Amino acid sequence: MPARHWLALSLPWKRVPGNAGVTMATLFSNDGAEVVHRALPAKESSGRTPAEALDEFYELERAAAFVTASGFHRVALQFPDELLADSATVAAKMEEATGSKMYILGDTSYGSCCVDEVAAEHVRAEAVVHYGPACLSPCRKLPVLHVFGRQPLDTERCAGAFRELYPDPQSRVLVLSDVVYAHRLGELEQLLGPEYPHVVFSHLASDGAPDCPQGPGLVRQFGRLVAVAARRGLQDYAVFYVGAEGLALTNFMLSWNRCPFSSFDPATGCGRHESLDANRALRRRLYLVERARDARVVGILVGTLGVAGYLSVLEHLRDTLRRAGKRSYTLAMGKLSPAKLANFLEVDVFVLVACPQNSLLDSRDFYRPVVTPYELELACNPAREWSSLYVTDFRDLLPGGCAHVGFPDTVPGDVPDVSLITGELRAAGLSSSPAPASSSALACRNPELALAQISPAASFLESRSWRGLEQQLGQTPVTKAVPGRRGIAIAYEDEASG
Repeated sequence: MPARHWLALSLPWKRVPGNAGVTMATLFSNDGAEVVHRALPAKESSGRTPAEALDEFYELERAAAFVTASGFHRVALQFPDELLADSATVAAKMEEATGSKMYILGDTSYGSCCVDEVAAEHVRAEAVVHYGPACLSPCRKLPVLHVFGRQPLDTERCAGAFRELYPDPQSRVLVLSDVVYAHRLGELEQLLGPEYPHVVFSHLASDGAPDCPQGPGLVRQFGRLVAVAARRGLQDYAVFYVGAEGLALTNFMLSWNRCPFSSFDPATGCGRHESLDANRALRRRLYLVERARDARVVGILVGTLGVAGYLSVLEHLRDTLRRAGKRSYTLAMGKLSPAKLANFLEVDVFVLVACPQNSLLDSRDFYRPVVTPYELELACNPAREWSSLYVTDFRDLLPGGCAHVGFPDTVPGDVPDVSLITGELRAAGLSSSPAPASSSALACRNPELALAQISPAASFLESRSWRGLEQQLGQTPVTKAVPGRRGIAIAYEDEASG
């Protein structure tokens, strides 16, 4: 049997429930006792052996057929943190069934819902099997098989909650689900279909996207395919979501904010009308748009390297910012954190290019606000106007997309504008000309008229009082290496205990 290969594995940190007396020291560092004594949750018994339950949950037969049918010899298996415990067993079974090398990918570069093509290319994988919840964003290069993990769903209880929320049999309702419960929607449709003739069930577009019919009344968005019969499309429907509260539900509610939402949580078995104040959330996003209008320097954060079209939207954003008279810098730093972004003091606002679920980043804890590509276009493109529709998929903003709005051919000169945040007068330096092929800033650096390229970011760095660690080559004496301190930061061996 071929040897298994591991790549970048990490285990998630979790605080012990009910431990209110945790100190600041144990909040960031501990001795590992929590992991040793933590009790694993017991999986419910369904009359199957653990091996049979594992095969059904991870759909090993379908995954093995995907590998053998295409003749892949090197396959990457991508697991989220919560499923890493089963990764070695799944990889061993896949190698035994296919004879191919399996590489386990953990601790993904960005969100675990996206396919990590960069990590897969590091091991020269020919395909990726993505396990766990997924955003279903299309990939650029590698063929991908999604295995969501078949979570249990009590369809009888779910149907009962639906009847309580929608007692009128003539109600127009669209039924959506988290991807981990999509395998049970067929059974739910058999229970509700005879009673509710106007209920529509969504289907995953990834299951048969090339063969899906296209025409009037067909909505394909966020990896779902919905056939609606109403005249105004989804606006005439209420939405019933099967799944827990999370980014996927928030994304649906903001994008389809004209539809009333309700949900059923399979973990608790309860249904409810969703009370998210979509107007309040949109007002918060509109405030971020105003912050983007005030910004002079914008940082473009690369939040994905695998979603198709991300290079095109990066170029689109750079051109939009140049026409709006703003400077831009492109930053790729993996998973975002307030400490990382705080290093770029010259940036006034950041724009995150990521999948629809990871684009809605709550930036309250960040030093500078983080906006979406749609919000940046609202701030910079005078032809795009604010409406109740909200776009979270950046591919819709590109030419040919359903929400594309081109930059106007002719724009007025310096149009005076007043900031709604600072109250100061600002001038929008708009330009309708396309981006030049190349540009540079040149300056004379010595009397011999040698020219050097100057970066605005480097100029800002020169104005800082502290510029980071300096090598100081030849300015410090050479000394022999001596043993350093031993232990961890919480308690070095040479420090007195207590």
